[in-house]
Amino acid sequence: MITLTVNGKRREVNAPEEMPLLWALRDELDLKGTKFGCGVAQCGACTVHIDGEATRACVTPIGSLDGAKITTIEGIGETREGQALQAAWLELDVMQCGYCQAGQIMTAAALLAKTPKPDDTAIDDAMEGNLCRCATYKRIRAAIKSASGQPVDDLRSA
Repeated sequence: MITLTVNGKRREVNAPEEMPLLWALRDELDLKGTKFGCGVAQCGACTVHIDGEATRACVTPIGSLDGAKITTIEGIGETREGQALQAAWLELDVMQCGYCQAGQIMTAAALLAKTPKPDDTAIDDAMEGNLCRCATYKRIRAAIKSASGQPVDDLRSA
């Protein structure tokens, strides 16, 4: 039995220690917001926070997480950064297909928690491993800037 704190609630998972956190969240704890993308930590769709750090859940075995604090997209709205990002995402119409957006928001929230007013380079560096098939990268950057209280570039061409 592995004990985790997920979105502020103590949860126990009875699963093999090598099970990736992604599948424990989705299949054992019924939290479907974290998505499977590639399975090899290259796309970012499965990003969650483990003890405040943006982490790829598809390659993180739950056996290494006993006692960890995990935040998923379902819980990020309880944080100041998460609330600001979710509002900015909607305001700037970031989503197209939406599949990658949970991972994008989770990575962005970790960035804002460490760097409250990131410049374009810091945003691009932090978001580099999160892929978006719809290529909404300009809108993602604008939403992060908006959530941090910075002016947003004109998005008419985005």
